Amino acid sequence: MPAPMEVPCLCLVADTSVVGADQLAQRVSAAVSGGVGLVQLRAKELPGGQLLSLTSELKAAIGGRAALIVNERVDVAAAAVADGVQLGEEALPVTEARKLLPNGALIGRSVHSVEGAVRAEAAGADVLVVGTMFPTGSHPGVDPAGPGRMRGTYQRCSITLIGLGRLNPNNIAEVMKGGG
Repeated sequence: MPAPMEVPCLCLVADTSVVGADQLAQRVSAAVSGGVGLVQLRAKELPGGQLLSLTSELKAAIGGRAALIVNERVDVAAAAVADGVQLGEEALPVTEARKLLPNGALIGRSVHSVEGAVRAEAAGADVLVVGTMFPTGSHPGVDPAGPGRMRGTYQRCSITLIGLGRLNPNNIAEVMKGGG
């Protein structure tokens, strides 16, 4: 069962292309101590076995203080008994992921339009990661939608929304006002 997620929730994308896997557990633990309620592990370059080990290490470092979800890899999330999985917009359907995960597992879906958000909620997603709010290095060439997309999604969906894309203390209030 996932750790309780308070709303609003600060989500940390723990990306091994930004912080090496050898330092990630320590950094994630500190972030959770500082108020992070959801950790999304993004490690696209790691093979399955290494990702499973890292997921287990992060789970131990978090110690139930926050939810841990694994980017895209339903198999690793299930094997590590993570709290859930974060699926990209074009990834495995939510209904299929749900069949592979334990009851109560959290399933997040990345969305980049209000219509995509409505479809993801109807398919059974628990959380929508709404992007891209502001320009990022991880999505070069993508025009950020800004908080307007968050407002539109909030008006049409009733599940938890998380804004993604270069959020910082100077712009997060604007995203939160939109429903994120």
